Amino acid sequence: MFKNASMIRVCRILGGLAVLVPGVVSAQIDPVKRDLIQFGYNQPVEGRAPVAGYAYYYHNQPDFLRTNVTLRLAVAPTYVDSEFGFNHGLGPNTDFALGLAGGGFADSYNEIRGGKWVEAESFDGHGVEASASVYHLFNPADQIPLNFVLHTGARGSFFEAGEKTAPDFQPPDDLAALNVRTGLRYGGMEPTLFPDLAMELAVWYEGEFRTTGGAYGFNGDRELEPASHLFWTSAALCYTLPNRQNIFLRMIGGTSVSADRLSAYRLGGFLPLIAEYPLSLPGYYYQEFTARDFVLVNASYTIPIAPDDRWSLELNGATAGIHYLAGTEQKSANETGNWVSGVGAGLLYRSPSDRIKVILNYAYGIDAVRDTGRGASSVGVLIQVDLGKLHSKNITPTQPNRWRGWNWLLGR
Repeated sequence: MFKNASMIRVCRILGGLAVLVPGVVSAQIDPVKRDLIQFGYNQPVEGRAPVAGYAYYYHNQPDFLRTNVTLRLAVAPTYVDSEFGFNHGLGPNTDFALGLAGGGFADSYNEIRGGKWVEAESFDGHGVEASASVYHLFNPADQIPLNFVLHTGARGSFFEAGEKTAPDFQPPDDLAALNVRTGLRYGGMEPTLFPDLAMELAVWYEGEFRTTGGAYGFNGDRELEPASHLFWTSAALCYTLPNRQNIFLRMIGGTSVSADRLSAYRLGGFLPLIAEYPLSLPGYYYQEFTARDFVLVNASYTIPIAPDDRWSLELNGATAGIHYLAGTEQKSANETGNWVSGVGAGLLYRSPSDRIKVILNYAYGIDAVRDTGRGASSVGVLIQVDLGKLHSKNITPTQPNRWRGWNWLLGR
């Protein structure tokens, strides 16, 4: 029988693989039937870092019980996120959704400062949320949709000391918050690993309004803001050439007002499905950087290296300019860096009909601060299993007749 401490440690590891689920709640209603298992993991070669990964089952079922209802369900080891979407619930071009999510370790915080995981200042957090969302389509006759999204959620967060939190470090008090996210999205990205074709232009605002703020930490040396505001914009393009070469580009820029450690942007790691907008920097710890303002560019290029296209070489890179949140700057002995870059390469395997995708990758953080100096390596694995395709060859995640606008956009 496991001791209580051992069980808690296992739960924390599983909780580390559940960090994705809160990131998908603001996506628009998914019109495609999906049954996907997703897994991703990063392991640093130098230094120690928190568990960095995701493991979850994603189920999306249009025509659930009724023809105008869609069920979305994401199940991670210690967290569940669900949403019932009502197509045309508020009008012919306006959908409505109700969501419920909750579980363990989703609100945990890991302090990473100067290239080191500061376990004494890290703590566990759990949460539960009820939400409502509105999705309005402005151009139903066009090939590329323009959507307005409004998502509101009431969330309760409960904090406690972790296994190695310092005895004199006080985690934040439990709190309740109202979260509001709204924006415009032109196009969109499928929630899949390496989609064949996608484009998105988006602008977003997210606000978190807490019932209480207050001090925490060592004798109240850090503060939770009663209200934080994030503003960001994203432009992305994913395109597959006739010879199966795939090109992906994304640029994200964001700024904030009154951000704190729990609400600021977190950049680092190579986990493309860790959130709706993953702030990936290959070769670094997951969420190594805490930013109040940033600009990030990601790029990847995939080229087949076998006659049957089952094996491909994937190359990726990223660069980011960061204004750090006060107290979280990256520093070495004689320098402070506000611009960081990373590169990576991987071997991608696709099973027949793309039912299973597996990629093994290596990444190098060019500007990572470690005990040995600048530079750090990591290895990782990404897996996607499409259970729908395993059960039926007629289920396909893309509908080519809906994508004619992409060919016009790209001049083909």
